[in-house]
Amino acid sequence: METNRQKKIGNLIQNDLVDILQGEVRKNGIHNLIISVSRVNVTSDLSIAKIFLSVFPSEKGAEILKAIKSNSPLIKNDLAQRVKNQLRKVPNLVFYIDDSLDYIEKIDQALSGEENPVKNPDLLAKRKKS
Repeated sequence: METNRQKKIGNLIQNDLVDILQGEVRKNGIHNLIISVSRVNVTSDLSIAKIFLSVFPSEKGAEILKAIKSNSPLIKNDLAQRVKNQLRKVPNLVFYIDDSLDYIEKIDQALSGEENPVKNPDLLAKRKKS
């Protein structure tokens, strides 16, 4: 269970990281790439922030994650400059790809496709009478 303090720090980091990452994308002239920070979880001792990124198009996710991880110290430094008045110490940043959107899309496709057990009751497992 996250405390209010963890949530506030997570939101603060999330908002500033969105600016930093999107600013880098714009500055480097990369078009048709969207990076968003879907959520930030801060540990109870505030030493580690787990950052979940959504990348569109999702095929570039692994490549972008690798680039962000290699630039992690620079990103942390930029973040520290932005939050120096709110946080005494910036947590270590650990980046992950958030694949929940892909998961939701697969569920949507399954429900709208041929394998939808609601539309095709033959696919449902038969109940055994006891």
